[in-house]
Amino acid sequence: MAQSAKQRRRELARKHVERQQARRAADTVRKRKIGIVVGTVIVAVALVMGTLLVSGALGGDDDPVAAGSDSTPSPGAAAGPCAYRAAGESAVPDLGTPPGVDPAALTTPLPTTATLTINGAPVTVTLDAGAPCTVNSLAFLATAGYYDATSCHRLTTSETLKVLQCGDPTGTGSGGPGYEYDNENTDGATYPAGTVAMANGGPNTNGSQFFLVYGDSQLPPDYTVFGQITTGLDVITGIADAGTDNGLEDGAPITPVTLDSVTTA
Repeated sequence: MAQSAKQRRRELARKHVERQQARRAADTVRKRKIGIVVGTVIVAVALVMGTLLVSGALGGDDDPVAAGSDSTPSPGAAAGPCAYRAAGESAVPDLGTPPGVDPAALTTPLPTTATLTINGAPVTVTLDAGAPCTVNSLAFLATAGYYDATSCHRLTTSETLKVLQCGDPTGTGSGGPGYEYDNENTDGATYPAGTVAMANGGPNTNGSQFFLVYGDSQLPPDYTVFGQITTGLDVITGIADAGTDNGLEDGAPITPVTLDSVTTA
């Protein structure tokens, strides 16, 4: 009888250990699954937040890879004549719209460089041939003096979004040129440091606002890339280093930023 009781105690102890091991194994699996889900949620939230920031921070006029030598428009690029559609009121009276151009039949080459003078310092941009409608619009606005003495009204400093946004003469983030046009050069677009891209308020609502990427940023390929900063990136990083006026990751630059002029050549 005593031996039987001892065996029973051993059996109960063995089963107890087995249950503990099973629980530990189940906990490990559960924790791994939560880690994957949480990781997925974090990525999804980051993408959503990036999109929301761009729709607001880079959201342009209604509210944010160089092309190959192939002559065929790349996916995401505007094909045929550039169409500039009336949209809202222009922040500059009597501005009009850019002359229509057909990227496939240009008689006069579009500009290849732009110089943005910011707080008196030049920032040179190599313009992207994969965004001819945007380059044409930029040249039109620059020639009209649309950008002269305007403010760069928004700065973001988060780990995933590092941009300075300019191009709104009203300084509110809602001003535009009174016209809009389709996205282009967005297929597979990425936004590393030095990228210059159009802000928008949704698909195909490009106008005058653009953003300068001073640090690698994670954004969906929804924003027309039209240039790369070749000199003067330090001008933007210096502005970013000072931070925002509200101390948060999204706000107006604490140091007022003036876009003195934009010229193209």
